[in-house]
Amino acid sequence: MLHPDDSLHAPSRSPWPRRMLWLVALALLGLLGWYLFQRTTAKVEPPRPGPWGGPVAVRVEVARTEDFTVQARAIGTVTPFNTVTVRSRVDGQLARVLVQEGQKVAKGQLLAEIDPEPLRVALAQAQGQQQQNQAQLQNAQSELARYQGLFKQDAIARQQLDRQQALVQQLRGTLQSDQAQVDNAKLQLSYTRILAPIAGRVGLRRVDAGNLLTANDANGLFTLLQTQPVSVVFNVPEPQVAAVRAAHAGRAAPLAEAWDRDGRTQLATGRLDTLDNQIDIATGTLKLKARFENADDALFPNQFVNVRLALQRLPGAVTIPTDAVQHGSRGSYVYVVADGKSHVRVLTLGPASGGRTVVISGLAAGEPVVLEGLDRLDEGKAVVVVDTPALPAASPLAAPADAASAPAAAR
Repeated sequence: MLHPDDSLHAPSRSPWPRRMLWLVALALLGLLGWYLFQRTTAKVEPPRPGPWGGPVAVRVEVARTEDFTVQARAIGTVTPFNTVTVRSRVDGQLARVLVQEGQKVAKGQLLAEIDPEPLRVALAQAQGQQQQNQAQLQNAQSELARYQGLFKQDAIARQQLDRQQALVQQLRGTLQSDQAQVDNAKLQLSYTRILAPIAGRVGLRRVDAGNLLTANDANGLFTLLQTQPVSVVFNVPEPQVAAVRAAHAGRAAPLAEAWDRDGRTQLATGRLDTLDNQIDIATGTLKLKARFENADDALFPNQFVNVRLALQRLPGAVTIPTDAVQHGSRGSYVYVVADGKSHVRVLTLGPASGGRTVVISGLAAGEPVVLEGLDRLDEGKAVVVVDTPALPAASPLAAPADAASAPAAAR
């Protein structure tokens, strides 16, 4: 056991060595960080201009002058010019059908025949009754002539003569009724020959030969459609009604074009035929009908087509591609290339048709308008114009235009 006085002679422990170790460690970490920092910054190269910093490659198309047609576009349905359901007008057995399904027939052509024998018997009966009454009339007339002679001789009473005259008149009326019966029997007999009321194409047959027919059956034998000429029915919205009416009131009926479902192939050319007498309240549209001669049968009944109706022609209009037009707070504008830079040009636009838009003011013909590369452009941006492919020939009829913008273009 230590004596209390021994603690005075124990060696004391100093904290300085431990502190020195921490200072050395921190110094080494600082040197290591400085070395890594210098090594990293030494490898950093000065920035090089990237693809977004240089001139922008663009494709341009010049504004051109052309005759521009304002059009209305709609989806139409091909409708037969005339539709007839061929029905029998008398009861009887269908003896034979003389046309093939899908065959074209002329007006008045024999289509089918019904067994005529029952109606021939009815005609003979009516004619026999007529002959019987004819003989009675002749006998009554002879009696009347004899009574008139006897009356002059004062041999018979006036009452007997009047009775004979009334009998003659009665038989004459009966004979007239008999003639009507004969005429009706002949008419019913003629109905056994079913003739084409119009020229057209025969549809699928609904009744085969040998079946009994009833007069005015709802289904009928088949349907006959007139497709030369043919109609196309379509609707235009109410804002375009004024322009359509103005075009329809002109000297010549407005030109109408029928295109296929994809709008790539023109099927036929016709004229606006007529307008409905009121706007449909449910849809806010006006129904129109165009007439197409359809000599090549390109239009088929109930076929859906794209209709382009010419409303107004603007000669010498300045036009640009519709895809080049941008819209923003400043209004409608395009980028024009001048002196190797892009410049914003605010425009006043007219109607658009067929991918082209009429420029009323703000641009002159021949000025290059940027069509591709618009997303990287700004005012004064350096540009490089790439080769522009040859422009396609302008179609005499472009796609439809806004009817609301048509009056503005006219101004």
